[in-house]
Amino acid sequence: MKYDDLIKKAIEMTERSYAPYSHFHVGAALLDKAGKIWTGCNIENAAYGPSNCAERTAVFKAVSEGSREFEAIAIVGGPEDDAGKVQIQDFCPPCGVCRQVLSEFCDRDFKIILANGKGKQKTFTLAQLLPESFSL
Repeated sequence: MKYDDLIKKAIEMTERSYAPYSHFHVGAALLDKAGKIWTGCNIENAAYGPSNCAERTAVFKAVSEGSREFEAIAIVGGPEDDAGKVQIQDFCPPCGVCRQVLSEFCDRDFKIILANGKGKQKTFTLAQLLPESFSL
């Protein structure tokens, strides 16, 4: 299955990112099994701890609205240039905390799609990125 629409939504979300400290903008688009796309961006805070990643923003929005079965997530990110425009250059994999949150709500074969600014994509399963996840 192609995830071009998911990647496009994730790229759009980088523009909504609030990253005044790192100047690194991340966007995510989460596809639930009903076909709905839930979006998220990173939101930083001066105290750092209260900051939230794009992936978790998307998951928390979806779960808070009743969606709990997911198929895939697209993630993109990059630094801003001198003019403040986001430059998506390299792949932007999810951090460890986001991987753990995804494991709470997603199957081991859940797809994680990474895209760069050169038109390349990489797709991983959650099991590949978090082989020994903690769960109850």
